[in-house]
Amino acid sequence: MNYYEVLGVAKTASQEEIKKAFHKLAHKYHPDKGGDEKKFKEINEAYQILSDKTKRAQYDQFGRVFDGSGPQAGQDGFGFNWAWGNKSQQDVEFDLNDLGDVFEEFFGFGGARKTSKKDARRGKDIEVQIEIPLEKTLNDFTEKISLQKYIVCNRCKGAGAEPGTKIKECFSCRGTGHVQQVKKTFLGSYTTITTCPECKGEGNIPEKPCNVCKGEGRVKATETIEVKIPAGVDSNQLIKIEGKGEAGKKGAKAGNLYVRIYVKQHPVFERKEDDLFTLLQISLSQAVLGDKVELKIIDETNILLEIPAGTESGKILRITGKGIPHFGGYGRGNLYVELKIDTPKKLTKKQKELFEQIRKEGL
Repeated sequence: MNYYEVLGVAKTASQEEIKKAFHKLAHKYHPDKGGDEKKFKEINEAYQILSDKTKRAQYDQFGRVFDGSGPQAGQDGFGFNWAWGNKSQQDVEFDLNDLGDVFEEFFGFGGARKTSKKDARRGKDIEVQIEIPLEKTLNDFTEKISLQKYIVCNRCKGAGAEPGTKIKECFSCRGTGHVQQVKKTFLGSYTTITTCPECKGEGNIPEKPCNVCKGEGRVKATETIEVKIPAGVDSNQLIKIEGKGEAGKKGAKAGNLYVRIYVKQHPVFERKEDDLFTLLQISLSQAVLGDKVELKIIDETNILLEIPAGTESGKILRITGKGIPHFGGYGRGNLYVELKIDTPKKLTKKQKELFEQIRKEGL
């Protein structure tokens, strides 16, 4: 792994450039935002090395650091790439497991790939969407979401059996959840493994199914869930709530709830990543002479904005730290104010006289 390539910076990059690159990528690939967890770990690993002067010096000189870290410089443990055939003569790599899949698909050799009983009964994931105003992204907040979904049966507590009765092993599959079938073809006999039709792959059957859930261990109901949403959340971002999807069958693991965020457009401020942009109209005299004006920002507080003398229309002023908080707690973005000179369309008699005098002065 080349840490500089991971962060997208040059080998001569300053510490500040490395920090900025890390924050940008961490914001993009953070798992809580629906990003790539593997990529996020690589980014974090690269930053831990390159942000430390000693470790970075070791990495630059030797291609690794001597602190017990994992393999460096793109090697996979021992630095070997296993291939079918002579690697020096061909570039195509084969996975022997793939060959097994081919034989299994065409001839049924090796039997079916078994899915664990717990995985088969796991509850489904749920994705919901919520729309929030831009102002809400300034602070952590909680949203209540009501969902119609499968929840654990209150009578049997998810077991699927009437309270006080037993759950017995399936006689047909002996608790495995699968049964074998022998088939004959012109190529010979072969064995396939299929889901047990008696227990539906679960391996056991309740002696007496629960009267409420009919042996499934879950029922359809409405549940209200409180979702904590961090400051700095952005549109199309996913918030994952572990175990709050649909309940699994017969006490199996529940699915996850994914909340997709959509941020409404603001009438005054435009968001670009974590920076905010707005337009401020100023008079001709303010542009020429300069001025101090009050500006109401996104959190409804007022700041004093200084307009320099001789300001041209289109000039942009930056107010540091008055944008949107960075997701994950890395500070805040900036506010950019574009100044636009409001040229008067109609003038009073007095104003015309004054402008005539100004013109005579060469302005």
